[in-house]
Amino acid sequence: MRLTSMHCTRLASSLSSLLTIMSYPGLTTEQMLRKDQKIIFRQGIKVAISTIYMDLEAFLQRSDLITDLHAFCQAHNYDVLVTMTIFFNTQNDPVRQLAIFCPHAALQMTICGVLEHAHSPSLKLTPVTSTLPNLQTYLQGNTQVSRKKFLPLLQEALSAYFDSMTIPSGQPKTVDMSREQVDKEELDKAGTSLISGLSQDEEEPPLPPTPMNSLVDECPLDLGLPKLSPEAIFEKCSQISLSQSTTASLSKK
Repeated sequence: MRLTSMHCTRLASSLSSLLTIMSYPGLTTEQMLRKDQKIIFRQGIKVAISTIYMDLEAFLQRSDLITDLHAFCQAHNYDVLVTMTIFFNTQNDPVRQLAIFCPHAALQMTICGVLEHAHSPSLKLTPVTSTLPNLQTYLQGNTQVSRKKFLPLLQEALSAYFDSMTIPSGQPKTVDMSREQVDKEELDKAGTSLISGLSQDEEEPPLPPTPMNSLVDECPLDLGLPKLSPEAIFEKCSQISLSQSTTASLSKK
């Protein structure tokens, strides 16, 4: 049977609904945030990025949410908490939303500004009104930008924040740097994002290794097949659906 865009969309929609029902029954806010999370640590700033498979509006309606977010950040020394939500709407279209929680006004303003004006890739963010303090929410128009593609933009936002903190207002940026400063900056660019998470959702799942003779050598498949994450399936289905929709449109012309 040929896999059509309708099949992909229905599969992803069913998966999204199943994840929402099965992933969060009776969980606290902290447990939801830690279930699928990555961390970035750079020059003393610690950022948590959590993926939740549900409508952001439903998440924001949780009782005592802001209190829980404050407690969560304080318990783990997070300066910023980014929540990325994914679900399918009633038309079976993928929807991504974004929430930036940060008690530090200058840091939040810089991060939001960089994300709003990003071009490589563009998130196509539309601000969503929220009455909750220290929280900025968005509808992410570009649903092809997963967390893996989002992380470099967040790194860029942190760089912009550090630049704004080190350069006095009204003074030109100096190009004179000591060797120690150059080495430190290169080290930051090369590997300062210490990312850890409870899942590897955006990583491409590796192909199973070629089986070897298990009587002679240890077979790699003894460790089991590679894991498929919900985010990986979601992104693949969205890409197939978008590709087939584009092909259908061109054929009609």
